[in-house]
Amino acid sequence: MEQVRFGIIGVGNMGTIHSTYLNAGEIEGAVLSAVCDLKESRRQWAKENLAETVKIFSDYKEMIASGLCDAIIVAVPHYDHPRICIECLEAGINVISEKPIGVYTKQAEELIEYAEKSNKLFGLMFNQRTNPMYMKAKQMVENGELGELKRCVWIITDWYRTQNYYDSGDWRATWSGEGGGVIMNQCPHQLDLWQWIFGMPTKIYAKCYEGKYHNIEVEDDVTAIAEYANGATGAFITTTGEAPGTNRLEITGDRGKLVIEGSTMKFTKLATPEREWTFSCEESFKAPANEVIDVDYSDCKIHKPQHKGITQNFTDAILKGTPLMAPGKEGIKGLRIANAMFLSSWLGKEVELPVDGDLFYKMLQDKIANSTYVKNVKESTANLDGTYGN
Repeated sequence: MEQVRFGIIGVGNMGTIHSTYLNAGEIEGAVLSAVCDLKESRRQWAKENLAETVKIFSDYKEMIASGLCDAIIVAVPHYDHPRICIECLEAGINVISEKPIGVYTKQAEELIEYAEKSNKLFGLMFNQRTNPMYMKAKQMVENGELGELKRCVWIITDWYRTQNYYDSGDWRATWSGEGGGVIMNQCPHQLDLWQWIFGMPTKIYAKCYEGKYHNIEVEDDVTAIAEYANGATGAFITTTGEAPGTNRLEITGDRGKLVIEGSTMKFTKLATPEREWTFSCEESFKAPANEVIDVDYSDCKIHKPQHKGITQNFTDAILKGTPLMAPGKEGIKGLRIANAMFLSSWLGKEVELPVDGDLFYKMLQDKIANSTYVKNVKESTANLDGTYGN
């Protein structure tokens, strides 16, 4: 194979982005061959904006069976990710799923099991893994520059959304349509990075406030506390109801503290490891000496950033055997954290990871069945009958 023919299922917000850069030839070794959406308006957009060679479908099953695609990007509402990805793999087509991998771990596990048995590639659109600051942070943690990890705090509250955003589609911010709110829509990237850099927690205690700042039935404000196998702790704070918001990741080890905020990355490096200092220093209040270093992360920059970087990497994996930056099987890690946050809040107690998948699924179904929420949709971007635009 000299060129990977990409198809896109769902030409909504993210599908439009993927189809645009593929159509423009911005991915080396790749070409856009087909797109699909149930909405006539999105198919019309594709007809007006994409090359004449791009075949437009209203039925994704027909697109999968067309023989036009070597790889497909699935950009549909969350619940449909696992099912459609499996259908792509069954047809012998490599597949990238938009985040999250699914809504609950039981469906994600089924997808991962199927992908492992297939001879095709399965990836996740975790484009934040291409961010050189997060790549550098992972490198520093793995190289031991921070020493024994003690704490990881992520305040990610710059997801501000108005009520108009939630009213723009009937799938948004509902248990039946999206499976959650800020955790499932805005934060999958950060939950992935949280574990990618710092590791998986063993316990979670969380409070998820549902409809705190908006007229929605799902969570729009979350505070979670995590515990790790080595005794380290973590905190994850997020909301769509705060302005101005903050995006600050702080990782502390016994050799210093790393802070990523905005476009800055600073490492406060201790002259003596804290654990060594605390038992050797003969003064009561004296902290170890330190220096503040502006971290150079230029060595972590990749050829193409963000979504293009993941798609280029996936293309290279097909053509050249390049390792995937975001293997699909890793998508379940962030989802396990998300499910744990929900379950902890619903039960009102700390939960261990991985959580009981059957219990989570039952409680999620109860949320859906007992919902009395009536949504005022101003302009629907998706229907629960499967419209792909999101």
